[in-house]
Amino acid sequence: MDNRKVSKLRRWVREGCVLILLVMVVMWGVDQFRKPTLPASFSATPMQSIDGKTYDIAALSQDRPLLIYVWATWCSICRFTTPSVSALAEEGGNVVSIALRSGDNAKLHRWVEKKQLAMPIINDANGALSQEWQVSVTPTLVIVSKGKVMSTTTGWTSYWGMKVRLWWAGI
Repeated sequence: MDNRKVSKLRRWVREGCVLILLVMVVMWGVDQFRKPTLPASFSATPMQSIDGKTYDIAALSQDRPLLIYVWATWCSICRFTTPSVSALAEEGGNVVSIALRSGDNAKLHRWVEKKQLAMPIINDANGALSQEWQVSVTPTLVIVSKGKVMSTTTGWTSYWGMKVRLWWAGI
């Protein structure tokens, strides 16, 4: 290769790296701005899923990190994230989801059956729980380990992004 091509390639690589770094910083800033402020007692409240099972966040997060997925049936971005969360749960991932203002239990159960979701779903029909947790964006993903919030992110997240966050919280 001649020197001009090498120089041009180096410039493109350098500019690409700067662009990637800039995008990561902006994404981190947006997450910091939109992240919920969970009350100190958030993990102490047992919650009941639409199938009648009770989930205790503190207990579920003791042995391995727990992914809490706050979503809604009407959320356009959730359509892309929900199948990944469900796949993670199907594979034995430690997942609990909270459906925000998505109808009563019967309506939500029918929707879940239609979509063939395999994750535990807690219905926040009137939005009281999400309001208490100050969740204002769907989807919101909260990683909890030993009852403490390790990370939060909002918006679309890939399957591997979730797996990496859970792994990172467990080390």
